[in-house]
Amino acid sequence: MLQQLNKEVLLKRREALEQVIKRRFIYQPAFSLYGGVAGLYDYGPVGCAIKTNIEQYWREHFIIEEDLFEISATILTPEAVLKASGHVDRFTDLLVCDVKLGTGYRADKIVTETLENRIAKEGDKLAADVKARYLAVIKDVDTFKEDKMKEIIAELQIKAPETGNDLTDPTPFNLMLPTIIGPSTKLPAYLRPETAQGMFLNFARLLEQNGGRVPFGAAQIGLGFRNEIAPRGGLLRCREFQMAEIEYFVDPSEKSTFKKFNKYINLEIPLLSRQLQADAKLHQPYKMGDAVKEGIINNETLAYFICRTYLYLVEIGINPINIRFRQHQADEMAHYSSDCWDAEIEMSSGWVECVGLADRSAYDLNAHSTATGQKLQAARKFKVPQPRQVLQIILDKQKIGKELKKDGMSLIKYVEALSDDEKQDLFEYYQNNEEKIFNIDGKDLTLNRQLVKFEKKTMNVMEEKFIPHVIEPAFGIGRILQAIIEHSFNQRDDPQKTFFKFSPRVAPVKCSILSVVQNEEFDVVIQELASSLKKLGISCKTDNAGVALGKKYARTDEIGIPFAITVDKETLTTQSITLREIETTKQVRVPIVDVPRLILELSSGLILWTDVLTKYPLFAAKEEDA
Repeated sequence: MLQQLNKEVLLKRREALEQVIKRRFIYQPAFSLYGGVAGLYDYGPVGCAIKTNIEQYWREHFIIEEDLFEISATILTPEAVLKASGHVDRFTDLLVCDVKLGTGYRADKIVTETLENRIAKEGDKLAADVKARYLAVIKDVDTFKEDKMKEIIAELQIKAPETGNDLTDPTPFNLMLPTIIGPSTKLPAYLRPETAQGMFLNFARLLEQNGGRVPFGAAQIGLGFRNEIAPRGGLLRCREFQMAEIEYFVDPSEKSTFKKFNKYINLEIPLLSRQLQADAKLHQPYKMGDAVKEGIINNETLAYFICRTYLYLVEIGINPINIRFRQHQADEMAHYSSDCWDAEIEMSSGWVECVGLADRSAYDLNAHSTATGQKLQAARKFKVPQPRQVLQIILDKQKIGKELKKDGMSLIKYVEALSDDEKQDLFEYYQNNEEKIFNIDGKDLTLNRQLVKFEKKTMNVMEEKFIPHVIEPAFGIGRILQAIIEHSFNQRDDPQKTFFKFSPRVAPVKCSILSVVQNEEFDVVIQELASSLKKLGISCKTDNAGVALGKKYARTDEIGIPFAITVDKETLTTQSITLREIETTKQVRVPIVDVPRLILELSSGLILWTDVLTKYPLFAAKEEDA
């Protein structure tokens, strides 16, 4: 594992990687001409290509394979939407400031870093009970509320790291970036903190697209914005970041069984369950079928998307031994969630959450239904009538119309369209309350208990209305990209010779086309090869400069081009080229006519380099070609 490397080796490796990232403009801090802005990054040509390929394979792996509906919703989001979703009130981190300079810090991070530094500095001199206390705080600090955080900061004497000054009391800091829509209406809004809300708001349209059937899924790739208190770690904690999210809508009575899960019941995945965390143990491999049977994972639908996420991460180049799925502790989860897991990837900075997978129940659809008065629900249809105990609502429509005038009909339609669960909730509400306020089309309409009657009847029904539950996998593309770059970075025997062993699926360029020496006759072959590859949608980079072939290989290795085609004297007589693989540097001789299809199959994962080695003869470079 990365964290088991010698610290000095790890530091040198990280420094070498940072130099390559900077030199090859993979990604860099934005607005550097103006001094830069923390938490904002520009992707260079290499980084942009990798990011695009990560997203494209995400589309293939999830949207195409799972028959998801991809949408593109707006970034600007009215405040009312995010008020209903809970973001306006609860999307916060705890902020503390240097009492003299006003410098702001994220409270949980400053506590963690201070205690980790003390442990590292004191070493064996630190009393065992003190170290145990520090470790316990580090483990739970991200769950602390204001009062608990204030208590810990005082008890452990946490100070501002740069000055040693005292810190202010922790206060909630909303992470959303506010704005105003329009010059006259001045509608309050925010840059969206996630892409999810656009999919919830389009639920009814998507349900119609799917013929009224559940389950189905929506997907979206796009930018999210969070006004981070202390952005750091490159792409790990940014203020503007690319996300890829899925909202998979399911019948709550059916999410425990998911047909497609059967193909993965024997797949072993490293899980760090709540119990393992409580026992201070490391993650352990579990067969996914067993994890569901033992109640470690709540249901098969959630487990299925954990499996699909694991396979996606492996296929795009994340080392499997550096992946684990950590279950949220009970006090980490939102009250409406039944189970949540994070796909964490181990990097040089530690374990980093890169994908969140949550069973969000019906919270979001309920929240937007309540806020707008629009019913966001589906129907469970039966082939033959089914006897059901039905709670009927009988409204005094005449009095409602008299009291509410034209709004009365809106209220009547809304109440009569309630799902069976909502009718039961309304019945229970009226046991202790005289009136209920419904917000319908932005208006608060009051329904007095005297105008409502409830009757229970057994009826034959052809459908039951319900509010779907949601399984949500949410991917941080920037974090995944940084993990891929770190996991793929390698140094040869000469540490100055670096290369990236990217999965061909995500490599920024699929192959280079090089000449062994500068030669006009080679130019014709190079251009013909490039043209034939581009017609198949294969990106390639050509180089017929008058420098040594070894230097050309080094240039392409440094940006992770997995395959190199070399045109030499023999090409002109035999109509063949050499094909080199980046990690082993082995070369084979391949007829030109085979090259386009061969590169296509290699770059799409249809065949492996080992398959090529068994089909084509090895080529040993001559001294003058090296």
